[in-house]
Parts: sequence; C-alpha cells; structure tokens
Amino acid sequence: MKNTNNIFLSGLMALSLLLSSCTEGLDDIDENPRNISQEQLEVDFQNVGSLYKPIFENIYQYTPAWSYQLQQNLNADVFSGYMTNPRPFVAGANNTTYNLVSGWNNFIWSVPYSNVMNNARTIENETKDKFPELFAISQILKVTAMHRVSDVFGPIVYTKFGESATTSEYDSQEEVYDAFFTDLEEAVQILSNNIDSPRFTAFDLSYGGSYEKWIKYANSLRLRLAIRISKVNPSKAKSEGEKSLNHPVGVFQTNEDSFFVNGTLDHPIKTINNSWGDIRMNASMESILGGYEDPRIESYFNVSGVIEGEHKGIRNGLPLLPGYDDELAQKADYVDFSLLSDQVLTSSVQLMTASEVFFLKAEAALRGWTGAGTAQANYEQGISTSFQQYGLSGSSNYIANSTLTPKDYVDPVTPSNNITALSNITIAWDEGASNEEKLERIITQKWIAIFPEGQEAWSEYRRTGYPKIFPVVSNQSAGVVDTDIQIRRIPFVDSELQTNPDGVADAVIKLGGPDDAGTRLWWDVPGGNF
Repeated sequence: MKNTNNIFLSGLMALSLLLSSCTEGLDDIDENPRNISQEQLEVDFQNVGSLYKPIFENIYQYTPAWSYQLQQNLNADVFSGYMTNPRPFVAGANNTTYNLVSGWNNFIWSVPYSNVMNNARTIENETKDKFPELFAISQILKVTAMHRVSDVFGPIVYTKFGESATTSEYDSQEEVYDAFFTDLEEAVQILSNNIDSPRFTAFDLSYGGSYEKWIKYANSLRLRLAIRISKVNPSKAKSEGEKSLNHPVGVFQTNEDSFFVNGTLDHPIKTINNSWGDIRMNASMESILGGYEDPRIESYFNVSGVIEGEHKGIRNGLPLLPGYDDELAQKADYVDFSLLSDQVLTSSVQLMTASEVFFLKAEAALRGWTGAGTAQANYEQGISTSFQQYGLSGSSNYIANSTLTPKDYVDPVTPSNNITALSNITIAWDEGASNEEKLERIITQKWIAIFPEGQEAWSEYRRTGYPKIFPVVSNQSAGVVDTDIQIRRIPFVDSELQTNPDGVADAVIKLGGPDDAGTRLWWDVPGGNF
C-alpha cells in the first residue's frame, strides 16, 4: 500500500507539472481565432466604420418604409406641395389637414437622434485626435441630418448633446446654425489637409472615398444654409456663403458631384406609393409642371388612370368628404391618380443636387455675393443641369419660353376642389424684372428640380413663399394655422415633453412663440424677400 501510494503521488506530481507547462499558452489557444482584437479593428478602422452606414441610412430612415412615412412623407413631402395622400387617414383628421398626430411626428426627432447623433458622438470620441478625416466626414453627415431636424422644430439639442444622461439643453436655431457653420468649416479644413487619405473609402456610401467630393458637398451644404438665413441675418449669410463660393475646391458643378446615398434598397416612397397606395402626385405639381409643359413630369410621375394619358394630382388636406362612409371608400376613387415614377424612386437616395446649387448661386448673385456669377446664367444652368439629370433634351426651348404659366387645377372626382392657379410666373428670365419676381422664378425652378426631396422644398417654401402652392382643402388646426400662410413647423415631440420637460420649456422661450404649428422659425421672416 505504501509503495502504491508513493507511485500514485509521484504520478500526480508529474501530471501537475505537465498540466502546468501545457496551460501556459491556453489563453491564447482557447481564444476564438475569428475574434478580432481592438488593436486589429483600429488598423483598418472597423471599430468606427460600422457606425457610418446607420448615419447615411437615417438622415431619413428608408427601412422600414413606414418609418420614413412618419418621419418625412406625411409631413414635409406633403407640406412642400410635392405629394399628398389619397386616403384621409384618421377620418381626415391628420397632419395633412393640420390636425397633427403627435405619435407620427415623434419619428422626425427620434430617428436622427438615435441613429445619427449617437453614432457621430462615438466616432468623434474614437477618431478626432487620431484620424481627424474620419471625424470630419461624420461632422458633415451630422450637419446634413440635423439641419433638417432644426428646420422642422426650430431649437434642437445639438452642441450639448450627450452632456447629461437625464436632461438635454436646447440651442436656439440661431445658435445651432452658427454651430453648423463652425462644424462644416472645421470639416473642410481637416479634409483639405488630408486630401489623399484613403481611410474612409470602405465606408463611403456616396463618393467612393473622394475627399475632394466631400469638400464640394460640405461647401454646397454651407451655401444652402447661408441662403437659408439670408433674410434674418444677411451679413452672416453673405460671409458664410462667400466662403463656399470662393473656396479653391468650390461647390457642385456637375451632376456627378450631387449628394446621393447609394444603398441597396429601393426608396421608401416606392413601397408607400406602389404597394400601399398611400401617396400620389400633389395638385400643385400638376398645376406647375403641367402648365409649363415640363418634360420632367414624365420622369417624376406616371400618367393617371382617372383620365387617360393625363397626369392628375390631388389637392392637399382632403377631409373625409361627404358621400363617403370611410377612408378606404374615398381612397378607391382617388387611387388611380398619378403615382410617382420608379425613375425617382431608386436605391440611390437624393439629398442634394448640382441643379440646386446653381439655383443657390442664382439667388446669391441677386443678393450681391462675390463669387456667385450672374443670376441669369446660374438660373439657366440650374434648369439645364436638372434636364441632364434625367437624360432629357430640349432645355434651351424650355428656358426661352416666355408665355407658359401654371395652370388651373380641376378635380375630376370632386369639383368643389377645383382651384385657380396662384401664380402667372413664366419660365424665361427677365432681366428687367424686380428682384422679387426673379426670386420667384429661381425658387419655382429649384422646387421643380429638387423633387422628390420634400424637406428642402418645404423649408424653401416657408422661407420665400415660393412657389405659390395650393392651400389645404380642410384646415382642422382650430385656428392655430392660417390656411393661406400654411403650416410653419412641427411642435416639440411627446418623448421630449415627457423626459426633458425643462429642456423643452427653455426651447419654447428660444423659439419665441407658442409651441404650435403656426409659429415661424428664426429664419422664417414674414414679408418680402428683398
């Protein structure tokens, strides 16, 4: 027994030594070879690269389609005069009739904060000091998304985002625009200093990693924002606009410069339009495009089924009309009005085009900004560039037409919706016209060219009053919104009222008026534009 125990103990000791020597590298052996260390992630920037895609795809959210429907389609796309719904949702008491549905409008706020601001903050923390050009791109994308949010609500949470886990302080719209300009200036400088870096190529859904293209876009975006504040702060607008116009890289010059998000999914309006039948051509589009005999109407919309061979739009803000028992019965009579064309509902989502930039330059020239060129040359180039975008010829004849004007609207289903055209503005440039008339031409053609980007179109309508789009048929705002002046903003959302009441209270003070849909934003100055 004694000898056996000694042998057993000797064996245990030998086994122990063997196990000890074998386990010295087991941590390395047991680690999954597919796991990637933080150091390895940083080598090819995958630690932040995955954060860009949700930013690109949530400037507005195009999947699922119902999220986009609530984030933009049932507000800006309709308020802009581009589209309207054949179905009177909520028995006609909905956003389109100014009886705002707060549950819908929460998405305008929540989508960009969850998917853009959060990811941009992480990218900033990970890259600003080590890889500044990656940070610069995230700043440009952040401004792209958040100026849209500010142009809906006014004051927003921006410069102090993430400072507190429980409350957030709002910037006034003037403060947030100042921050936008600062962020774009910094981004342009960083990219100019790192022009040949390939670090962003693998994550770029727009420009294939070309920093020169990103600089052009940042300059073009800064020009857009400068024009936006030209009535409320003309000196600041001129200063910022001229930085873009006179920058060595400059702004968009061709359609190849335009800013699209190149995804793999169809535009969400395609589902809303084709599958659900929830959106159609707006009567204002029929009036203006039809009156001008504009060939772009074929690229934007299909002919209707209600009148053979014709494009037919629907008046905005239809109530549940007399004679209809429910929403679906009314929708059935309007469902054959013009659908949007698949040509504008592609997987490349349009956010800013070269044609828009030419119209921005035309207005800058009217306002006397250096580097803008002449208003007429830019106006005409804006039209021809838009024609080129859709592969259309004949822009010269269109530009020269001095007789065609928007046409009256006729509703073949409900004649009480008929309305006379609100403008007699023609297409051809008139150098002898007033600046106000020239601006109406510029904005009307810009409105046509930037379709289907309803957020920008609504913002420019509010800023300028152009083009003159038809008012809603039914205004159910209980006097909050003037039918002729139309809706000016969306009230602060329920989620903020519930979780950040002090922040919202301060934001209302900064708004300078009641938290309702009739209060004008800071840059929305009443009266003439000159």
